[in-house]
Amino acid sequence: MPYKEQKIEKLFYPIGEVAEMFNVNTSLIRFWEKEFDIIKPHKNKKGNRMFTPKDVENFHLIFHLVKEKGMTLKGAQKKLKENHDDTVNNFEVVSKLKDIRELLVEIRDNID
Repeated sequence: MPYKEQKIEKLFYPIGEVAEMFNVNTSLIRFWEKEFDIIKPHKNKKGNRMFTPKDVENFHLIFHLVKEKGMTLKGAQKKLKENHDDTVNNFEVVSKLKDIRELLVEIRDNID
């Protein structure tokens, strides 16, 4: 199996880094923060938003529902409120399957 470097996890991520992770504008991050109550950033003395790894995981979930599955914001909010655990489990399964697919494609490409 190919060597993969471990990701270094920070305690807090600034809004610019979070926006970069998802290739979106910081304004969308601020908007989602207002719309979804599962996002609760800390603010430093300057008032800058600092997101925890848990917040980033929640952004992954919201991004998956809204951008990848095409749900409306209201639909995503309802899904997260009604069955949050099922939604998280479903997202984790999809993420792992994508990783496995990437690995298999990489192996296939290296066989030739």
